[in-house]
Amino acid sequence: MARAGGQGRSGRARPDTGGQRRRTGRPSEQGIIPVLAAVARDVDDAVRRPPSTAAVRTKFQVVALLVREERARVMADTGLSAAKRTEELKRLDGVATLLARIAARDTSLLTLLAEDARVSDAARAYKATIMRKGGLEPPEEPEPAPPTTPPPAKNQVVPRSVISRQMANPFLAPDYEAAAARASARAGRLAGWELLEPLFRSFEVAATGAPACMALPDVRTASAPLGRELMRHQARVVAAAARGHRTFLLADEPGLGKTAQALLAAQVADAYPLLVVVPNVVKTNWAHEVGMWTPQRRATVVHGDGEQVDGFADVVIVNYELLDRHVGWLGDLGFRGMVVDEAHFIKNKSSQRSQHVLALSERIRTRTSRPLLMALTGTPLINDIEDFRAIWQYLGWIDDTKPLGTLLSSLEETGLTPADPGFSASARASVIDMGIVRRRKVDVVADIPARRVADLPVELDGAIGRSIRAAEAALAERLVGRYRAALEARGDSAVGEIDHDLARRVAQAELKDSSSKAGGENVFTMVRRIGQAKAGLAADYAAQLARNVGKVVFFAKHVDVMDQAEQTFAERGIRYASIRGDQTTRVRDKNVKAFVDDPEVSIAVCSLLAAGVGLNLQVASNLVLAELSWTDAEQTQAIDRIHRIGQSEPVTAWRIIAAQTIDAKIAELIDSKSGLAARALDGAAEEDLPSSTDVQLETLVALLTDALAGDGIV
Repeated sequence: MARAGGQGRSGRARPDTGGQRRRTGRPSEQGIIPVLAAVARDVDDAVRRPPSTAAVRTKFQVVALLVREERARVMADTGLSAAKRTEELKRLDGVATLLARIAARDTSLLTLLAEDARVSDAARAYKATIMRKGGLEPPEEPEPAPPTTPPPAKNQVVPRSVISRQMANPFLAPDYEAAAARASARAGRLAGWELLEPLFRSFEVAATGAPACMALPDVRTASAPLGRELMRHQARVVAAAARGHRTFLLADEPGLGKTAQALLAAQVADAYPLLVVVPNVVKTNWAHEVGMWTPQRRATVVHGDGEQVDGFADVVIVNYELLDRHVGWLGDLGFRGMVVDEAHFIKNKSSQRSQHVLALSERIRTRTSRPLLMALTGTPLINDIEDFRAIWQYLGWIDDTKPLGTLLSSLEETGLTPADPGFSASARASVIDMGIVRRRKVDVVADIPARRVADLPVELDGAIGRSIRAAEAALAERLVGRYRAALEARGDSAVGEIDHDLARRVAQAELKDSSSKAGGENVFTMVRRIGQAKAGLAADYAAQLARNVGKVVFFAKHVDVMDQAEQTFAERGIRYASIRGDQTTRVRDKNVKAFVDDPEVSIAVCSLLAAGVGLNLQVASNLVLAELSWTDAEQTQAIDRIHRIGQSEPVTAWRIIAAQTIDAKIAELIDSKSGLAARALDGAAEEDLPSSTDVQLETLVALLTDALAGDGIV
């Protein structure tokens, strides 16, 4: 960063402690402080008319940085008298006070003042302009360092199965078409122009108010396996891939099926093997979705050191946190496609995960002609227009300094330069045509149901996951022991068909004992432990949703799960409102009002029992069910807190399910009971209504029969 230094209001030469040259001959009433004050007043006026644009945010950050630097210069300037120093500091305090008032109106501006806050190229250029207006000569910016591939991590591994694949396919044939495509991209008329900053700025100055979306084929349907129905907006992206488009920034809102679109696009583009980089919380769900949408393709999920990785799989799924350990062999496997989910995770190009993603993308583009590259995110911009930079670079649209390939050619074809009035609109259209796809729920409301429940399987790793699976095995073993004892008591052999009536009686006895015993492992304690193990993952997903779509309702059954979620939100700086059963009516109403009325409160953390009825939270259209209820009715009541008359958007309930545990069986049973519950509304007898005991009992029956089948009883 350049430092302001050297001159007060008088224009008298002073020691230059900031390493920069001063212009001479400035009028006495000029200087950097009046310029900063004028810009701060402009920012103050703009913030009173929200939302704050990227240009306003840039001005705020630059003024704050220069105030900080000028204060340091004044304090270090030995040529100033005490009175003059006091006067200068007082004037700077006036600007700082105005900035504080501005930040109080728009608290998101505070992130621009953090020590690790990114200073964009636009901010650096604007800072130089302000310094010159204030009579300062900004120092020359150092040449940017050439991009480097992050050094290999000390703990990098190569799974044994991957070595087997490499031995079976020792050579990857060079793709001369890919090399020719890179060599053909040359700047002509635009050579010498700075193009990246005008491209980024075009999304602000040439915005039309409508979501940015490339032209997509107008198709109604696309092929989907096993009779699954693909919605029209999904089919259009798949059709674009089938017709040859290969790079997408898929920025649909959550709930519009980006995962299915990516997997089916890979299918029609034959982009296998396919690399998928995702947050940890959704990697099990991605494997599940592969099985749903492309069942003929094999998926493998990378855990830990990758001992269980299938090196011959069609789809390799890895979370960001493991890239440092596996980036070596991932770069050499020969992927023909790559999907990055929650792509805003890579917006900070200096982070190791961003560097790994960019390095892998570069390896794929070097080796493969026109690979399929997809960036999935509901929020491509977090703080600044330049959040686009890393995503565009991953997609191969730009490098560190200039547009590449098709984008550069498209800009050349406009016949315009950044100095021409129509350049911004044309440049924005050129970038969008590269593959930006943005649809909101309200834009495709005819495609999606008014309410849906979307299951998100998660895998419980580590000691907690092993403990839960061991406890489930012990419970199954106890049920099998009871079943065998009952057979022996009546003189029957344990070999042959399962006696389902007996299995049900055994489960009923276990359920009765579980309800009466204070201690010991049983179905209720196991479900609670599963909820505790899922809490962090569910909170993580709720935080991602809040960042993508705004307000989210988070439901849990147990207080400790709510506590853990609230701790996660607090650590991430996410404001939340807590709605619990032990609150007074006054506190409860206050927290509900905060969630509904305060735009800074992003999440309502609710007790499934205490907040499942009597609340109107329709300000949100997304809900996370961190723990499963025992009945469909409880689940429906929770969803109805946001799916109410007056709700203007389709509602999605994200149900977090622990894969490979009885959690999945409970979810299946709840769904099977929902049809009966619906019929009950049309006149079924009360005794026919499904109850929590039904699900609890059938969960134990399923656990017992599965164990008996695996134990050779049948």
